[in-house]
Amino acid sequence: MKIIFAGTPEFALPALQALLTSQHKICAVYTQPDRPAGRGQKLTASPVKKWALANNLPLYQPASLKDSAAQKQLQELNADILVNVAYGLLLPKAVLNIPKFGCINIHPSLLPRFRGAAPIQRAIMAGDTITGVTIMKMDVGLDTGDIYKQTTLPIDDTDTTATLMKKTSKIGAKLLLEVLAEIETESAKATPQDDKQTIYADKISKEEGKIDWHKSAQEIDRMIRAFNPWPIAHTEINGKYIRIWKAKIKAITQQKNTPNNIPGTIIHADKNSINVLTGDGLLCLLNIQLPGSKPLQTSGILNAHKQEFAVGQKFSS
Repeated sequence: MKIIFAGTPEFALPALQALLTSQHKICAVYTQPDRPAGRGQKLTASPVKKWALANNLPLYQPASLKDSAAQKQLQELNADILVNVAYGLLLPKAVLNIPKFGCINIHPSLLPRFRGAAPIQRAIMAGDTITGVTIMKMDVGLDTGDIYKQTTLPIDDTDTTATLMKKTSKIGAKLLLEVLAEIETESAKATPQDDKQTIYADKISKEEGKIDWHKSAQEIDRMIRAFNPWPIAHTEINGKYIRIWKAKIKAITQQKNTPNNIPGTIIHADKNSINVLTGDGLLCLLNIQLPGSKPLQTSGILNAHKQEFAVGQKFSS
């Protein structure tokens, strides 16, 4: 089949790579326009753009697909299907109807659970033990289209958004080829979603990353894992902004010896971890980042900042 691929972040690359090595033909790659990034806010190409150029694929970067000129350009490609993987731009109804077999999407959740922008993050935060990947036929709603295929995978206690993105992107690429084979032979069956089971995964904001130490150790641990690699869970100690990249839950064995029972208080610190009291349980900080520095293991932090993280010091909520 002649395929238009629409995607932007690194999450989309396994699917694009799978298509390039398949029997299908990629007639065009659509990705978002270059965006400012980094401290210098220099215009930066998306991972999909870089990969497409490196593999000599026809590339398009419209600011929108709502105008007639962009739609006409897409129509002239005469594609059989459009594959959307985290493209990030709205596909109007007119665009959805252009390809012969319509448009399909790879979504990293078990739809209808966690429709929306941040399905992986919200699944971790909710304490889900299972997630998955869905291939669906796109319609004008937000992840509301009929489902072609789904597959599941466990969420481990150590999984972060970064690790789950890698897992689901690889699974999605494999599942995509299976669905395309069925669509090509017209044997694919799409099942409507049960809207009553819908949960929306709202976009993550940087403000959500602030830790409330009155929450349980389990909730904070989930938050830290969900916000890795962005926006990274953060807190403050003595007015200093601290990012927390990795932690683990620990049973309280020293609570009777704590200076007080105020959540956010450091009750133990050594080369292995900084142990912080929460609203319910103890959280061990394993990898943290100080302003102007890179993320470091606790041992690297305490060597130079022992007094700042001494027993009795308190993180603010």
